[in-house]
Amino acid sequence: MPGSTLPRAAVITGSATGIGAAVARQLAARGYGVLINYTRSEAEAEMTAEACRAAGGAALVRRGDVERDDECRGLVSAALEAFGRIDALVNNAGTTKFVASEDLDGLALADFRRIFGVNVFGAFQMTRAAAPALRDSGRGAIVNVSSLSGMTGLGSSLAYAASKGALNSLTMGLAHTLAPEIRVNAVCPGYADTRWGRVGLDDAGYARFKRGLESVLPLRVMPSADDVAEAVCWFIEAGRRVTGQLLVVDSGEQMAGGIEPPER
Repeated sequence: MPGSTLPRAAVITGSATGIGAAVARQLAARGYGVLINYTRSEAEAEMTAEACRAAGGAALVRRGDVERDDECRGLVSAALEAFGRIDALVNNAGTTKFVASEDLDGLALADFRRIFGVNVFGAFQMTRAAAPALRDSGRGAIVNVSSLSGMTGLGSSLAYAASKGALNSLTMGLAHTLAPEIRVNAVCPGYADTRWGRVGLDDAGYARFKRGLESVLPLRVMPSADDVAEAVCWFIEAGRRVTGQLLVVDSGEQMAGGIEPPER
């Protein structure tokens, strides 16, 4: 694989599990070489890579914290060395701190800095590092995995919601800046049935939350990681005349007035 040139290649941050892993698998099934990035979940990243190879794509696993600019540049360099090109960047890496919105003392400045460092600064740094290769591809596409929280202000914490609002604004600004060579869009999931949503909840507590949520969702089912990944892949593969857009994938959660997060 080193030094090879594939028809298409993508870098997906935070792709060991959840939505990022689903994006990697779906792109691999379309013939992409995919760089799978992780910070802590090495075993899961290797499992995702094996699934991508089984689906017909090439896969490379690399550790890297997107909060660090040098590591962002290293991820891009590794992808170029392995695949010879980058056609798509999916900024999926994210972090949060679960704090009830009314608990203003539960968030410190350091929490805001860490959450914005990954969710916003990391997306910018990855974009800056990958932009030359994306321009060279002739079909460059960036998809930021944002959140409905950035539109409603509800979610795991006020800091998280604010970071996703900033990411939405960054998406539209980059769409202007990088056009016409690179398209930039965002997918904004509502509550999705992933490991992320289960953090801090036992099985019974999560089952209660899921039942309650699905009872008020117009489509009566939470989106899965694969549902969100399908939207990401559409922006990359099919939306050739679409840029600067924020696509909500939430089974109608926004129409239901937004959902308060579960107690953890």
